[in-house]
Amino acid sequence: MLDITLLRKDLASVVAGLEKRKSPQPFLDVTRFSALESERRTIQVRTEELQARRNSLSKQIGQLKAKGENTSAVMTDVAGIGDELKTSAERLDLIQTELSAMLMSVPNLPQADVPVGTDETANVEVRRWGTPRTFDFSTRDHVDLGAPLGLDFDTGALLSGSRFSFLRGPVARLHRALAQFMLDLQTLEHGYTECYTPYIVNREILEGTGQLPKFKEDMFWVSRGGDAAQAEQYLISTSEISLTNTVRERVLPLADLPIKLTAHSPCFRSEAVSAGRDTRGLIRQHQFDKVEMVQITHPDESSAALEQMVGHAEAVLRKLGLPYRVVLLCSGDMGFGSAKTYDLEVWVPAQNTFREISSCSNMDAFQARRMQARFKSAAGKNEFVHTLNGSGLAVGRTLVAVLENGQNADGSIIVPEALRPYMGGLAVLRPDAAKEGAKA
Repeated sequence: MLDITLLRKDLASVVAGLEKRKSPQPFLDVTRFSALESERRTIQVRTEELQARRNSLSKQIGQLKAKGENTSAVMTDVAGIGDELKTSAERLDLIQTELSAMLMSVPNLPQADVPVGTDETANVEVRRWGTPRTFDFSTRDHVDLGAPLGLDFDTGALLSGSRFSFLRGPVARLHRALAQFMLDLQTLEHGYTECYTPYIVNREILEGTGQLPKFKEDMFWVSRGGDAAQAEQYLISTSEISLTNTVRERVLPLADLPIKLTAHSPCFRSEAVSAGRDTRGLIRQHQFDKVEMVQITHPDESSAALEQMVGHAEAVLRKLGLPYRVVLLCSGDMGFGSAKTYDLEVWVPAQNTFREISSCSNMDAFQARRMQARFKSAAGKNEFVHTLNGSGLAVGRTLVAVLENGQNADGSIIVPEALRPYMGGLAVLRPDAAKEGAKA
């Protein structure tokens, strides 16, 4: 949520920042906002006048009583003021409610160094690492490579419908190895604390990180019997949601910052995709696994923390030997709550292109303001923390990259050295061995 004080003091700069996002529809109804603000100020001025008048009359009543004089006329005036104050308070509550609802649907402002553009064509490549492998045979995609190793989309569809998968045998083990390797790297080498979080959260938790109210249709939600208080809960679309909200409604000691958390969890997303785009394979599923990184920082440290977090995600790809590039997203391609985002894109041989495998974002105080997450500054003042999140990495998409970049002509897969300790020392996954394991 944006700081309403900023909108009140410098609405023009906020509008200019929002325009950088290049939306065909304005995010903020400036006319309505200005009208509500004007009415709010008028009511508040009138309220202060009435309160001062009531105080004066109250003193007058005391003086009249001391003299034994009639106070009925003055008391009638006081009662009238009380009625008007009550009406004003009720109207102010309605105004504040509408202003809050407006702000909940307004995205974050891009930082000054974010390139301005409408879509991914305006994103800026920052760097590349690794050289895509040259194959002397006709490459196959991960669907064909994974099927003999236990990647089963038919069973996934039978159980749950389209865009679900079922993994068994070697490919299931490889998937688990990737998640375990990522967790160990982020905790043992990068200093994150491993967490295990609920997969179902309450509505206000999603409001805190910005998924609600704007993106409800992209979520899966559930009802809990006849319990009205828990009638609407949501499956997490990323453990960023639960990890970040661990500091909601808290005032953190300065010494606690930064807080670095990580978790491996399934993620559930119901959003539709364009016809024909990523309908084959693991690239875009309704359920997928991810190792998430979250940092809660001092505002002065968040920019450096973002660069650090990108490096932590890069380390996974480097240790797996997967070519990738880092891209700075333009203003029109960033997420709703982000002030600055880097995407990591891994090389996918079958598509002959780079595909997103991690997104690392600095949210500034946008989420903290919604969550009321603060810290006690050195001056003793309560200030909003900055929150950051990033994938370290999306497990399914990493599985895609490992299968396709490690493929051999016979359909076997070279297991990256970093994963071999998690695979019982296996250096190569062979389709024939998978079949024998299935028979056994």
